[in-house]
Amino acid sequence: MLDLLAHDTGIWVAVSFVVFVVVAYKLGRKSILGVLDAHINDVKSEIETAERLRVEAQELLAQYQRKQRDAEKEASEIISRAQSQAEQLAKTSEAELEETMKRRETQLTERLKRLEENAISEIKNHAADITVAATTEIMIQTLDAKSNADLNEKTISALPQNLN
Repeated sequence: MLDLLAHDTGIWVAVSFVVFVVVAYKLGRKSILGVLDAHINDVKSEIETAERLRVEAQELLAQYQRKQRDAEKEASEIISRAQSQAEQLAKTSEAELEETMKRRETQLTERLKRLEENAISEIKNHAADITVAATTEIMIQTLDAKSNADLNEKTISALPQNLN
C-alpha cells in the first residue's frame, strides 16, 4: 500500500485537496461567513427599505385617494350650489318679469283711461263750442236791429238796480 501511495498521484491530489479544504475552512471560514453575513445584512436592509417605501407609497396613494374624494365631493357641492342658485335666480327673474308686466299693464290701463277722458273732454268742449256758435248764429238771425236796441236799453236801465 505504501507503494501505491508513492506512485499514485491521484491519491496525493485527493489528499492535498482534502487538506486544502480543511485549511481553507479553518482559515477562511470567518472571512467567508463575514462576507455572507454582510451580504445577508445588505439584502435585509434593502428589503426593509423596500418595505418602508411600499408603506410610504401606500400612504401617499391613500392620501391622494382622499384628496380625490374630497375634490369630487367639493365639485359636486359646487355644482349643486350653482344649480340651486340658478334655480333661485330663475325664480327671482320670473317674479320680477311678472311684476314688471303687471306694472306696465297698470300703466297702460291708466294711460288709456286718461286718453279716453281727454277724448271725451275734447268732444264735450268741441260740442259746447259748436253749440255756442250755433246759438250765437241763431240769436243773430232772430234778433233784428230794432229788438236789439230795445234789449240794450232795457239792460242799461236795469244795470244800476242790479249793481246795488
